[in-house]
Amino acid sequence: MNSRDENVVSRRTFLGATTLGIGALASFGAEPVAPAKGRLKVVGFVKPIQKLPFDEIADMSKEAGWDGVECPVRKGGAIEPEAVEEKLPGFVEAMRKRQLEVPVIATDVDDASSAVSQRVLKTASKLGITRYRLKHYYYDLKQPIAPQLRNFGAKLRDLAQLNGELGVQGAVQNHSGDKYVGAPVWDLWELMRDLDPKRMGIFFDIGHATVEGGYAWPIHAKLAEPLLSVVSVKDFVWAKNEGNWSAEWCPLGDGMVRPQFFEALRNSKFDGPVSMHFEYRMGEGREMLAAMKKDTQVLRRWLGA
Repeated sequence: MNSRDENVVSRRTFLGATTLGIGALASFGAEPVAPAKGRLKVVGFVKPIQKLPFDEIADMSKEAGWDGVECPVRKGGAIEPEAVEEKLPGFVEAMRKRQLEVPVIATDVDDASSAVSQRVLKTASKLGITRYRLKHYYYDLKQPIAPQLRNFGAKLRDLAQLNGELGVQGAVQNHSGDKYVGAPVWDLWELMRDLDPKRMGIFFDIGHATVEGGYAWPIHAKLAEPLLSVVSVKDFVWAKNEGNWSAEWCPLGDGMVRPQFFEALRNSKFDGPVSMHFEYRMGEGREMLAAMKKDTQVLRRWLGA
């Protein structure tokens, strides 16, 4: 979750809470392939430790048991977008020294005409980072939704073209909340159905999908499956505070997210990274690391890895 969380130039110039029944399980991931142990790479979104020196981030990520990391290259993140050419190569080098991959970055990219966004994506591409997460789009609930969808669709078409020129793939995260584009998941399919999925896809968050979908999360997963770029993982419980119900994030396996999703995922053709997100209180230092390791062990068990 990232809820708590540009200069314009010509692009051409610059470039220079349920279980999944057997029937539903079979339907998610059409034409299932035989599961391959360890095929799906587990990476960690390093937001909780993003202010540490790169070597320390790498050491903690390695000890947590990840295959790689999702790096925040955005305002307030591990790397500020304006410093991407200077800082991102060093971050990647620090990870690779520990045999860790950097398959995806989280960004503030939301418009293809932004000079800073172009620099971020070009630098990532040069370093072999082929996936990035877009900045969130938001609905104005005082205005009709359909015209806003057309506007978001135009932005994604332009970004998909830029992605094709750079050899990268953008991804929009489905995020729970009454103003987020992607909260219903159906809107992401509508926005992307005519785009090349190699250039624009879905950053499918099973935690947010379960918050919004309840019993319907298998439908959301099935709808997103052909467009999956990255799968992100976190868990939650419903809690009542001052008379109002809300989703509270919790350790993986203690909440509403079902392991059946991951059984289906490993039997699908998806071969992208599975990114662990941590939004609950984990303490600091060794206490935080222990929580990350425990969640990683749960995820690997669910993935059969």
